[in-house]
Parts: sequence; structure tokens; C-alpha cells
Amino acid sequence: MAEKDGASIQNINKLFAAPPKFMLSVADLGQLPASDKNEVAFAGRSNVGKSSLINAIFQRKDVAKTSATPGRTQQLNYFEVCDQLYLVDLPGYGYAKAPPTEVKRWQRVLTTYLQGRVNLRRVFLAIDSRIGIKQVDEEIFELLDSAAVPYQIVLTKIDKISSHACDELKRQIELKLQNHAAALPVILATSAEKNIGLDAVRTEIASFF
Repeated sequence: MAEKDGASIQNINKLFAAPPKFMLSVADLGQLPASDKNEVAFAGRSNVGKSSLINAIFQRKDVAKTSATPGRTQQLNYFEVCDQLYLVDLPGYGYAKAPPTEVKRWQRVLTTYLQGRVNLRRVFLAIDSRIGIKQVDEEIFELLDSAAVPYQIVLTKIDKISSHACDELKRQIELKLQNHAAALPVILATSAEKNIGLDAVRTEIASFF
């Protein structure tokens, strides 16, 4: 069984060895591509390491754009994976270097997208393991619950904390997620820098191919 599992992971990793094809940046929901493929999205507070995580999943440094300025990206960036799946890099929430009116506009766009995209199969919600869940994350939980969009917590930067602290954080989050109908119970713990936990994320994404 272990050999089979190893072979399966190898095959999955080969799928992610090729760079995804960038399709477009969506600034208005009228620009969304047709709902003809399953779609997964990555969300998270600004500066939690979401872009680094996406890059590490594809074993590259130039898929998702990273920035030293939190909240810089305010578009839905669409990628096509193996011609079979849409992957969407959502704007970071909770902080934005933009006028308040622009921030509110993007909050409306994000809410409408999450509530209305019929082919959206899962949101991978990045949480910085050094910080944990904040109120703005709880608000996203509620939004995803109300939209009935399944979501899965992905802890980032776990190499920056002890294994005991990581286990304790997972326990706390698991208890919290019991009150959220759309949350998946399995928490993924990752480090883009140390290449930890990425196989598990790839396996989850590959299940939608």
C-alpha cells in the first residue's frame, strides 16, 4: 500500500511540475471565464504567505506575484492547470493599500464571486501559523458558510513555530471549525520555504481534475 501511495504522489507531483497557464486578471465579474471546468481558489489575509504557497505547489517562483506591500494585488488572477482545472489567486483581504472606496468595491466583488461561482469546488484558506485566526478570517468563514462553498484551512510558515505549537494551533482551529458548516475538518500544515506539507495540498487539488 505504501508503494502505491508513493507512486500516486509521484504522479500527482508530475502534474504540478509544469507551470500553470496564466489566463487573465479579473477586475470585474463580467470578465470571468465560462464555468466549464472545476475551480479552486486560494484566499487569505494579506501577507500570510499565500502567493509563496502557490508558487511552491508548482515548484516555481513566478506563478503568483509576491509583494513587499500587503494588499497590493486587487484582482482575481486566473490560471489553468493541465487544461483541466481553474486555479484562482484571490486578493488578500484585511488590508489594502488603496482608497476606502476601492477597498469596499473589492469586498463586494469578492463576496459576489464567492456566492455566485457555481463551479467553485473549494477555497483553500491560508492562515499564518505564527498568528492564527483573526476576526477578519472569521468573517470569511461566515461568508463561505452562507455561500455553501467548501473551504479548507492551510496553515503557512509552520517552519517558524515548534511542532508542539503547530499541534496546539490545529487543535484550537479544529474546535472552532465545528461551528462552521462549510469547513472541511482536515487542516493542512505547510511551509513553502522548507517544502513541508505541499504533497497533501497537491493531492487535494488533484482530486478536482
